[in-house]
Amino acid sequence: MKTLALPQTQLTASNLILGLMRIADLDDEAIRTLVGTARDEGIDFFDHADVYGGAPHRCEQRFGDAVTFTSSEREQVKIQTKTGIVPGAFDFSKEHILESVDASLRALRTDYIDVLLLHRPDALVEPEEVAAAFDELEASGKVRNFGVSNHTPGQVELLKKFVRQPLAFNQVQLSITHAPLIAAGVAANMAGLDQSIDRDNGILDYARLNDITLQAWSPFQKQFFNGVFLGDREEYAELNDAIDELAAKYGVTPTAIAVAWITRHPANFQVVLGTTKPERVREAAAGSDLPLTRVEWYRLFTAAGYILP
Repeated sequence: MKTLALPQTQLTASNLILGLMRIADLDDEAIRTLVGTARDEGIDFFDHADVYGGAPHRCEQRFGDAVTFTSSEREQVKIQTKTGIVPGAFDFSKEHILESVDASLRALRTDYIDVLLLHRPDALVEPEEVAAAFDELEASGKVRNFGVSNHTPGQVELLKKFVRQPLAFNQVQLSITHAPLIAAGVAANMAGLDQSIDRDNGILDYARLNDITLQAWSPFQKQFFNGVFLGDREEYAELNDAIDELAAKYGVTPTAIAVAWITRHPANFQVVLGTTKPERVREAAAGSDLPLTRVEWYRLFTAAGYILP
């Protein structure tokens, strides 16, 4: 498992993250097996959000119920959660952030959160309120590091005008077949080409210039929660042929190749795995530090439908 010294923090962590958004209906033993498998594979970073599970803090609570860390074990793992989505709205008010973090701590049965992310941009954000909440959370020791999810560079800059703490993370959607933040730069300045349209104001370059760790969610999804591309030979036959060839070459599964396409990028992405299957975690772990060549990486890129001008 490849580990990363995460910029703007004191954290060193695996470049794979176990996402826990689908554990609400698992029993305690299944959750412990899933988490234990991740730990055995070297994954030490666990991702939550207050909205996961169908009820507020439901998945966090299931995790807290099932998994018990000793003091030393707790220091070895990193627990991340997100806040800001409420029924029918987004809410980055100081009151909501503080209340949500307290509820997350109770549900997770921990004294502190290693990383808190603001979940999806709040159009009504008042950065001064976010700053006040972050100051209080840092001073109390409840949160050690901060970041955002799905935010543009301009939205991050607006927060940074008031927030004192580094915004060290941005969690964004990325897979071989959903890669506009990479593909637009490859096709820059190509008039009339849809791929050249910058849909995120340069998140990737901004993150690299400002030492922000990007976390890739939905690494196997075709687009936005409309199924996985692995094994889909109706839409992605050429891509799956290329993945299968590389999987055979490297002695891994297609899952590992899909992960490796992201981890090969020099931006040092972390990859968020949303599976509840221990075997899929083991397969993904094999892609943590798999050295795809440039030609192999671009072959997957073009097989997914992107062009090289």
